[in-house]
Amino acid sequence: MSLLPVTKGHPLEAVEMAVRAGQLALGENYLQECAAKSLSLDAGSHKPVQWHLLGHLQRNKAGRAAGLFSCVESMDSLELAQQLSRARQGQERLPVLCEVELTGLPRRTGFQPEELLNEFSTIGALEGIEVQGLMTVADPASPRAAFAAAREILDRLRAASGLPLATLSMGMSGDFEMAIVEGSTEVRIGSLLFGNRPPRI
Repeated sequence: MSLLPVTKGHPLEAVEMAVRAGQLALGENYLQECAAKSLSLDAGSHKPVQWHLLGHLQRNKAGRAAGLFSCVESMDSLELAQQLSRARQGQERLPVLCEVELTGLPRRTGFQPEELLNEFSTIGALEGIEVQGLMTVADPASPRAAFAAAREILDRLRAASGLPLATLSMGMSGDFEMAIVEGSTEVRIGSLLFGNRPPRI
């Protein structure tokens, strides 16, 4: 089980606090915000941070994201997988997680379960990326059912692909305990560590 502190919307001071505490893998939702924080940290000679992208990534930004992030946890389509693959051709493979959509809520991104099961063999064969597992955000009305469904999908993908797919990223500040019970290997925690996000100006 690993903890991924989420610094989305929090000031640079929160990032620096996490780094001083030994947390060198951090989650961010927005490419621009992460790039600014990364640049400021580099200027301050901090230890290098492994940034994980958690938010939706537009395909036209895949090239830049592939150079900034150590892991893209929100890979939500075959087309995005192909873009990331092209961006990392001839380089070390970029770790990625397939985001699966289990909330049924409008405007949520992610693979539909059957879509992912049908396309996974194509995704797994792409060069430049290494699929390491799944990420999901739970429906607030029934989080445990969503977590159980994600685990079952991961088990099916493991059986079909023969890949280890060791990461199941699920659970946030309000529901991480249920996620752990259902097999999460990574919880993404923001407000419990850093408090409520300051309002955007």
